[in-house]
Amino acid sequence: MNKQTLYKAGSIAGFALAVLGLFYLLRNNYLLSTNLAGMSVQLLAVGLMVWARFTFGLRSFHATAHTTTGALITNGAYRWFRHPIYASIIYFIWAGVLSFRVWDAVAAGLVITGGLITRMLLEEIFLRQTYPTYAAYSMQTKRIIPFVF
Repeated sequence: MNKQTLYKAGSIAGFALAVLGLFYLLRNNYLLSTNLAGMSVQLLAVGLMVWARFTFGLRSFHATAHTTTGALITNGAYRWFRHPIYASIIYFIWAGVLSFRVWDAVAAGLVITGGLITRMLLEEIFLRQTYPTYAAYSMQTKRIIPFVF
């Protein structure tokens, strides 16, 4: 098995972990925040997701983390986040999880975050291979928290 195939398999595994964790939170009613601060974060996360999708355009979603055709997007939400869609999911999830503060919700949040970080890291391998300017872009734009991480 070559590296590309392993990266794609890892990407699918990360996606599967995130989906399983999300279903666990949903099934146990831990997904939606029960306090005003958490609900506000979740509303802002949805706004970030919509902004990122509009910025990204009509490119499709892929189960594996690989690049789509077209130019590297570095404007809109992508000016502030390398991965605004993943960031919005993480913000939404943790706003709900921290609202409940129970061990199994925290564990599911960690599983989701781990799955999404796995996808981000593997996706960046493909982005570096596809776009020569990605290395410079990644030096100036953080993954999920502007100016921090």
